[in-house]
Amino acid sequence: MSATRRLQALTFDLDDTLWDNHQVMVDTETGHYNWLDEALEKWQRSRGNAPIRRFAEHFPLETFADRRRELAAANPLRRGDFTWLRERALLALLRDYGLNDSAAWLWTSAAMSRFMTLRHRVAPHPEVEPLLSELGRYYRLASITNGNVDVRRLALSHHFPVAIAAGELFAPKPDARPFLAALSRLGTPPSRALHVGDSWREDVEPARRLGMQVAWISPHIDDMALPAGIHRLNHVRELPGLLHRLAGTGRD
Repeated sequence: MSATRRLQALTFDLDDTLWDNHQVMVDTETGHYNWLDEALEKWQRSRGNAPIRRFAEHFPLETFADRRRELAAANPLRRGDFTWLRERALLALLRDYGLNDSAAWLWTSAAMSRFMTLRHRVAPHPEVEPLLSELGRYYRLASITNGNVDVRRLALSHHFPVAIAAGELFAPKPDARPFLAALSRLGTPPSRALHVGDSWREDVEPARRLGMQVAWISPHIDDMALPAGIHRLNHVRELPGLLHRLAGTGRD
């Protein structure tokens, strides 16, 4: 590939690419729901209205998850807008619990605030900050996520002048639109960009269809034959080595 086709931009998935997300979500899911259950019970007691059954006893966490799935099925355009689904499902449960509209909105807002605080307690891999600082010297950077992390609330935000929240576009990955939005704002054609992500379905396939190269973060698969332009890495820390190899072969 000629020098005129060198890579100009890198786009990054966030969850399970720049940090491990499983425990974050476990802590966030249980943490905000337990907080709501305890705070709501104290509020009811302070009003002389102690409940016969506490909120989380009446509506276990599994019921909350079921209600979100029902809402996603009923509102396909919102299926990737996880914040909206959580808010509306929680509001419905609180109404079903017997709260009037005003109180239900009040407690939904408070619980979602708690959720978002916990959701942003991510711990990027220690290599990520220096990695992005170095890459930012040579490439335009963007983030593309299906999750509801607002990158502007993270210390890494200054590395991503372009940040795409796919769910808010009503076009969650593997839809091509969040990739196209990022590339448009970066001013870079797909052929001169590389996407970094952990999901074959949500990262690799849509980026490849657009003509981007892809660094697939997949530590558990090591013998799968990959199509041209797809490069498997065990960890994002290996990205500079990949870029160096691509430069050496004239592929970037």
